[in-house]
Amino acid sequence: MATKKTAPSWSDVKAKLADFDRAGLIGLIQDLYAANKDNQAFLHARFALGGDVLKPYKTTIARWLWPDVFKNQDTSVAKAKKAISDYKKAIGPSEGLAELMVFYCEQAVGFSSDVGLQDEGYFNALVLMFEQALTTIATLPDGQRPALWGRLDEVRRISHDFGYGVGDDMDELLTEHGVDG
Repeated sequence: MATKKTAPSWSDVKAKLADFDRAGLIGLIQDLYAANKDNQAFLHARFALGGDVLKPYKTTIARWLWPDVFKNQDTSVAKAKKAISDYKKAIGPSEGLAELMVFYCEQAVGFSSDVGLQDEGYFNALVLMFEQALTTIATLPDGQRPALWGRLDEVRRISHDFGYGVGDDMDELLTEHGVDG
């Protein structure tokens, strides 16, 4: 009787990696680095290499939340959120993560305001990210919070023009998090 093969897992990969020497591991990482730009961005963020490790993540967020309507580009909340998730995997919680979340909110509000977007799902995702940004900012040292809170307050102010209760939801979230709006 034939046995059913299962898909390879991290355990299988880990077992193979145990056989590598230092040079072999470095060669493998070099190959992964060369394979795609996401891997490069991950390694640059992980090791804090280059000038602005947030730039590739911000570029992705901007592309998917504020597309070029003249080029018939569409929005994708999922792809914008993935950029934040990818950064978090590379570096973990940090000021950079809070910056990306606030940037996400700014891009979403800017695009909505610029083109008069009326998309309840897009707005729901914005409010959710706004809340996540507030939660993440609260974990930062006191000195880093005010500037990010100020930017979110501007997002909240603009959001009152959208309807759908977006600005009101943000008012409540600021109050819940003890931020003066």
